Amino acid sequence: MPTQLTADDVRVSLNAHVAAKGAELQAKYGPAIGWPELKLILEDRECVRYPCTLEFNAESLQAGEVAHPVARGPRPEEGYTMFVHPLFMTQLPDVPALVLYQLVLVNYGEFASSDDALTFGAAALGLSEDAYYDRLCELAEPISDCGCG
Repeated sequence: MPTQLTADDVRVSLNAHVAAKGAELQAKYGPAIGWPELKLILEDRECVRYPCTLEFNAESLQAGEVAHPVARGPRPEEGYTMFVHPLFMTQLPDVPALVLYQLVLVNYGEFASSDDALTFGAAALGLSEDAYYDRLCELAEPISDCGCG
């Protein structure tokens, strides 16, 4: 009789998968992932499943958000626009940390959790999850109190 997967099993499996994909991205584009590497990553369908362009524009962001992808149409194949707060136009070295966190939504949609985003981004940047979380909070601080402590 086949074993039934629980929702917890699926969550654990997805988190392990995003950790592995983040590590693959780090091995391919690291050790330091900056603005030039991010532009290459966004074009690499092994790393970013669907087309994704960046736009420095806060109109599609909620209060306190620093970045978020928005689908260009009803099908993921139509691609996404990754909106990044315009504050970061002058801080391009910081943009990869923000975008990598959001890429799990492009790759996995609503199945991805904030834990998956943290796991993926940390692995991609070669950081511990705690260090990555602290960095994200530091970057978000000028825009809004992110509730980090």
